[in-house]
Order: sequence, then C-alpha cells, then structure tokens
Amino acid sequence: MNQLKQIHAYTLRSGIDYTKTLIVNSLQIPNLSYARKVFDLIPKPTVFLYNKLIQAYSCHGQYHQCMSLYSQMCIQGCTPNQHTFTFLFITCAFHSSPRHGQMLHAHFVRSGFEFDVFASTALVDMYAKLGMLASARQKFDEIKVKDIPTWNSIIAGYARSGYMEGALELFGSMPSRNVVSWTAMISGYSQNGQYAKALEMFLNMEKEKEVRPNEVTIASILPACANLGALEVGERIEAYARRNGFFKNSYVANAVLEMYARCGKIDVAWHVFDEIGHRRNLCSWNSMIMGLAVHGRCNEALELYDKMLGEGNAPDDVTLVGLLLACTHGGMVVKGRQLFESMETNLHITPKLEHYGCMVDLLGRCGELQEAFDLIQNMPMKPDSVVWGALLGACSFHGSVELAEIAAESLFKLEPWNPGNFVILSNIYASAGQWDGVAKLRKLMKGGQITKAAGYSFIEEGGQIHKFIVGDRSHTRIEEIYAFLDEVSKKMMLQRNAIDCESELEGG
Repeated sequence: MNQLKQIHAYTLRSGIDYTKTLIVNSLQIPNLSYARKVFDLIPKPTVFLYNKLIQAYSCHGQYHQCMSLYSQMCIQGCTPNQHTFTFLFITCAFHSSPRHGQMLHAHFVRSGFEFDVFASTALVDMYAKLGMLASARQKFDEIKVKDIPTWNSIIAGYARSGYMEGALELFGSMPSRNVVSWTAMISGYSQNGQYAKALEMFLNMEKEKEVRPNEVTIASILPACANLGALEVGERIEAYARRNGFFKNSYVANAVLEMYARCGKIDVAWHVFDEIGHRRNLCSWNSMIMGLAVHGRCNEALELYDKMLGEGNAPDDVTLVGLLLACTHGGMVVKGRQLFESMETNLHITPKLEHYGCMVDLLGRCGELQEAFDLIQNMPMKPDSVVWGALLGACSFHGSVELAEIAAESLFKLEPWNPGNFVILSNIYASAGQWDGVAKLRKLMKGGQITKAAGYSFIEEGGQIHKFIVGDRSHTRIEEIYAFLDEVSKKMMLQRNAIDCESELEGG
C-alpha cells in the first residue's frame, strides 16, 4: 500500500497519469476506499475503470455502491458495455433485487448486447436465482448459441425451485455436460428430498470418463447417502474425497460427519468430528449432537452441548432440536422443559414448529398427555400433522381415547389421504374395546377409498440401492433372490429342528 501511495505522489508531482494502475492495484489488495478516492478524482472515468470498481463492490457485497456507480455512468454519458451488464446481473442475483434486475435487462436490450453469450448467461442466471423461472426460460430460449454455462444456469434454476422434471428434460437436451451440469442435478435431487435419484445421477456421472466429481459434488451427494443409509457408497465417496484433498473443505468434512452420524456409525463420526478439530463450525457441532441424540446416546449429546458452550460457540434453532430429541429418546422430561423454556429467555431463540413438535413428543412419550395437548393449544403457530401425529402416537401408547379422537380429527383434515391415522385410531378403539368406533372408521375408509399403501424397504448391495415391497417380483434378479431366500429358510429350519431335538434330549 505504501508503494502505491508513493506512485500516487509521483503522479501528482510529475503529471504522468498512473491512476488506472493505482485503482487496479488498490482493488487487488483490496483497498476499496482508497481506489474510490482516486477514482473520484478522475473527471471522466473510462468504462473499464467503472467496470473494475463495480466488480469489486459486487464481490464485497456492496450492492448499493454498484447501482450508484451505474447511475453515475449513465449521468456522465459513459456508455456501459457487455461486461458492465454481466457484473450488474451477478450483483442483482446475489442481492435479490428483481426490480433493478428488470430495469437493467431493459437497458441491456436497448444497448444492443443481447448477442453476447456471457452477459446473456448472467441474465439467465440472475432470473433463475431470483426465482423468476418464466423470465429465465424466455431469455434462455432466445439465446441462439448457448454454451455449457448457459445450460447450467437454467438447469440450476429449475433444480433450486424444485422443478426436477424440467431440469432433467433440459439436462437430457444438453449437447455436452461438465461437472457443474451433473452437480446441479445431484444437488437439486438431494435438496428436494429425492435421495435415490440423486444417488442414481451420481453413479451415472461416475461412468462418464471425462467428468470427475469436485468438492461441491461430494458435499451434495453425501447427504443423499446419509438419508438413504447408503454407507458403502458413502465410504467410497469419502475415500475419493480424501485422495483428492477435498476433506480440507469444511462443507465436505461436515457432510462426511453427518453421513456417519445419520447411519449410526457414531464412533466413526466422533473420529471425524475430532479430525475436523479447529475447523469445526456450528454445522459440525449440530451434526454430532443430532447423531448422538437420534441413536440414543442422550447424555453424550447433552455433554457435547456443554462443551460447545464452553468453547464459546452459540447454539441455533437446529442445536435445540437435537437437544430436545436427546431428551425425548432419553425420557428426560425435566431437562427438556428447562431447555425449551430457556430458548427465548436465555438464548434469544424463538421456538419453531419443530421445537413444539419435539416437546409434544417428549411429553407424550412420558405420559404427560394433558400437558402435551395444552402446549398444542397455546402454540403461537398452527400445529401441523407432525405435532398432532406425535400426540396421536402417544395416545396409542398410553390408551387415551378422548385425546386420540381430538388429534385424529385434526389429522383427518390436514392429511385426509393418509391411512395411517385411521389405522392408529382404529387400534386405539380396539384396545379400549370400542368396536363401534372401529366399524365407523372402516366405513369411513371404505367410503373415502382410503387404502393402506404397501410398505417397502431399501437394501444396499454392490454400491447400489434396491427397493422391495411385500411379494415384489419386479427385480431383474428376482429368481436368484428367491432361490437364495429359500436356501436361507431351509438352513433356518434345519437349525431350528436341531435345537428342538437337542431340547428334547436334554428334557429326556
């Protein structure tokens, strides 16, 4: 910086113009305030300098400065070029400003730069990130020559908005794809809860010889492995990530941690958590606390929370969900109440629907049904099917017909298509000997044409996920599967007969 100031002083003394060099080098440091002071001394800055400053402000999140500079350009008669619009479209996308984006689009058209593929791609990307898919698609269709980033922008927009069918259709139409194209699809499926499709897309990507997963791909696919319980594939992906140095990326490291925690490999998760070390962020703590809570290691979850606070890390709403789950699985009603009550008073975290759901589940499991119902009645938001479902499940366990009827009535309105609620209430009636209630529910189900969906299971084998329902014969290797099951059944029968014979001999 001192060297730049010396150059500036020399410029003033000698009259030689080094302002361009000063501004460009100041922005590289970066020292935006110094660059702006030098810039403001120029009577008529060039479009190049305007663009450099707009780009720098955009990178540092100073959106209003970008728009202010653009206005200054227009007032001073400095004609923007295609690069100007590219930087401004990117700025509007990151700062969620549809009004300015549409204004800039109009200026862009009038300026005659519509045929520039880079600026047009930035425009498509802006509309896609703003959630204005119709405008993004219209502009995309207008572009005569599309490059891979243009396709990637529209596909990512569709995926972010949950329109995976449209994203897949576009993906299939691409003349060629790169790692960003594949990652947009994998990430889209994963973020929209379509984990099996995300994994299928990743496995297809691996078959492409010229495309290799990057850090973003790995961080996108591992949550799908975690949710599917696809540990074998997840471990292979982790090994790939480590070989390529991706574990240094905090998103990848946290995704590996979450995978092991969700899949029940708690000891391995602990090892990864310790390995992350000083790079731990709130996501790391939350994943470990949640993993411990879900798998019944409740005291360890609470101890880890104390350690987290001791190291100066502030919890968020996700942390509290994990802690309340720990209390639920451990039957710790008093501790759960304390945590829930401390959210607003001590931690300044407003309880969300998830926290109320956890508390209803905790109280219900421990037999505090009336307190759970009162909590639902006093919630500041409308209870959803998860909250009422927790109460209905608790009523089933503790045999409370009256509260079960109230919970079921709300569930019938919220999700009339769900046969599970009818079945649970019917079982509660049957346990209480209220057979007229059972008959009434069966009549309701028959009249509403509500049928119980067949259950299914996932099995991971050979790095692939296979789905089966009861009596399923649709699998391509079904003959081998049933032959193997028959063999297992025979061995089980022989073993049982052997045990029976042994018991009879001992008895004799």
